[in-house]
Amino acid sequence: MNTALKPRLEFWSDDEALECVSFLPEAPNVMTFCFQSPSRRLFNFEPGQFITIELPMPGGPIYRTYTISSSPSRPTSLTITVKAQPDSVGTRWMFDNLRPGMRIRAVGPAGKFSFMQHPAEKYLFISAGSGITPMMTMTTFLYDSGRSMDVVFVNCARRPSDIIFRERLEHMAARVDGIDLHWVVEGTDPYTPWTGYRGMFNQLMLGLMAQDYLEREVFCCGPEPFMRAVREALVGLGYDMERYHQESFHAPTAEVEVVPDDVVPQDANTSEVSFNLSGVTVKCNETDTLLAVARSAGLVIPSGCTMGICGTCKVLKTEGQVHMLHNGGITDEDIEEGYILACCSNPIGAVSIDA
Repeated sequence: MNTALKPRLEFWSDDEALECVSFLPEAPNVMTFCFQSPSRRLFNFEPGQFITIELPMPGGPIYRTYTISSSPSRPTSLTITVKAQPDSVGTRWMFDNLRPGMRIRAVGPAGKFSFMQHPAEKYLFISAGSGITPMMTMTTFLYDSGRSMDVVFVNCARRPSDIIFRERLEHMAARVDGIDLHWVVEGTDPYTPWTGYRGMFNQLMLGLMAQDYLEREVFCCGPEPFMRAVREALVGLGYDMERYHQESFHAPTAEVEVVPDDVVPQDANTSEVSFNLSGVTVKCNETDTLLAVARSAGLVIPSGCTMGICGTCKVLKTEGQVHMLHNGGITDEDIEEGYILACCSNPIGAVSIDA
């Protein structure tokens, strides 16, 4: 074996940049980028987790969060599968500029959207569009285990040609009994017969696809209107929503945690934020987030979703008190150690952070 290609028995961490080694068109405006560790370290993460990558844009770096589409059961490389929307900036830059040999910084892996957090005997994966990526990595991991599995896999797309990973999933489903695939499309492609489901996902379709849906752990990912429709369908059918899990980098419907819960920022109150590593101190209002204060001072704190989901803007608070409203992007252990999310933390009085 060529020793230059032999992986080291160490795991990659985000102190090392990722090297792009290949890219592959998957569907219209969808591309998969494959990365390896320059030092040949292996990748270790839970299926369904995401990373945040730093893109070197001309006006300064921007940060984008993407679910990992490869499986940790294939640890020599890591892939992300991205879809360029009409208003995409970062993803469009990747399409046009990210090529083999380039290295980019990445933060992660992170996130709790994984069946490993909620083990069950039966799963129902429901996705739309690029929301298929965490379902792909979880299904691949189960497939690679070689053990029996029971997954009903539902994906919704505009047209059959827009279904991402269709061939790969059908290949896996053809080799095991435990993957039951269902495609739902809004319309068909010209001159191409379609014999699957057509229309919008609904309760009737769900009953036909998985009659035992009440017994399954449900994972859902896609645009918020789609996930809302799925939630409403399940509630209407009497499903136990404690077994429903969803992933989205759009604004959630409700905040899930407030720290601390006895202090609320006031417009009339002023605060002072000291950035220890930069040696800068800035006066601000309590209603300003630490991320906004940093940007106003010309300081860069890496950030992704800016809604407390991805955890990219995690910084260490060394002094003072903040009001933090987040949506799962930080663990209780991190909070106990003094870490906060700059995008959703408001300074109360004088605060110091390592930034």
